[in-house]
Amino acid sequence: MQYVDYYEILGIVKTATEKEIKQAYRKLARKHHPDLHQGDAKKQAEEKFKQINEAYEVLGDPGKRAKYDKLGMNWQTGDEVHFDPSAAGGYTYSYQGNEGFDPSEFSNFFASIFGQEFNHGQPGGRRTRTANYKGEDINAEIQLSVIELIQGAEKDLHLSAPQVCTACAGQRFSQHGICQTCGGAGVTEIAKTVKVKIPAGLYPGASLRLKGLGGRGSGTSDAGDLYLHIQVGDPTWQVNGRDLETELTLYPEQAVLGDRVKVATPHGPVQLKIEPGTHSGQRLRLKNKGLPQKQGLGDLYLKIRIDIPQNLPETEKALYRKIRDGKVSNPHESAQGVA
Repeated sequence: MQYVDYYEILGIVKTATEKEIKQAYRKLARKHHPDLHQGDAKKQAEEKFKQINEAYEVLGDPGKRAKYDKLGMNWQTGDEVHFDPSAAGGYTYSYQGNEGFDPSEFSNFFASIFGQEFNHGQPGGRRTRTANYKGEDINAEIQLSVIELIQGAEKDLHLSAPQVCTACAGQRFSQHGICQTCGGAGVTEIAKTVKVKIPAGLYPGASLRLKGLGGRGSGTSDAGDLYLHIQVGDPTWQVNGRDLETELTLYPEQAVLGDRVKVATPHGPVQLKIEPGTHSGQRLRLKNKGLPQKQGLGDLYLKIRIDIPQNLPETEKALYRKIRDGKVSNPHESAQGVA
């Protein structure tokens, strides 16, 4: 019997791993499956498909592969090998001698390798019944401002959603071969815009499930769901976990003498008492004015910034001169040891 190089048939090297052997087989089996070809090409595919399965039956079994590797060209005569059809997924398959290859006998075998979804149109124009597939779930991130997190919002989301191919009902194949609509993927992409109402009181990291807004289902099955993962981004407030921080600008006289100022917070304005002697860089804490969390609210921190006014009228400059001239000591001179 003429020696057949099974490694060459599968297009792999002799050191290939079991995983690489199976990957090569899957790729070639899909490519040369007879149902994907017509006319003379179909006959060639049947013969190639036959060789591919024979090679995989040997190389896919560690014991048979070891004998094949050891005996080389004499592996059949030196040590007879009895092929076990169960080595390829537990399904028995055969060839019809001179009558040609019958690809329908491989339906169960192929399902074991590629999954049940591979079932497709059968020879003679018969098709399997249309399967029902639940639509695919969609995961998407949405960035909200601090105000939108706290008060809620309504958003228009532009999504690219998968749906089961309507031309082949998700089967990937038609009577004429690979589905031309989806390219054999079984799904197509559609762009859609959905209006989503964001409830008030969400927190960063929360997930919002919107039932039925995912990919469209097939047959009588429901559509998938849309999962929105909440993120926060805001130029007004710096986010630090559940807490927020922003700057509060004071004039020098407010910082020195104290004052009452109106402060904007994400939860509405509040009146804040500024104590006399407040200095630049100091942080004031407003409790429960931060971001929502699973329980309660975070805090809002105000970082004090002293603003030096420009273009002061001469009367105000005169007052600052009096303050300067009335000082008992100059802090810069004291630091330098000047009397």
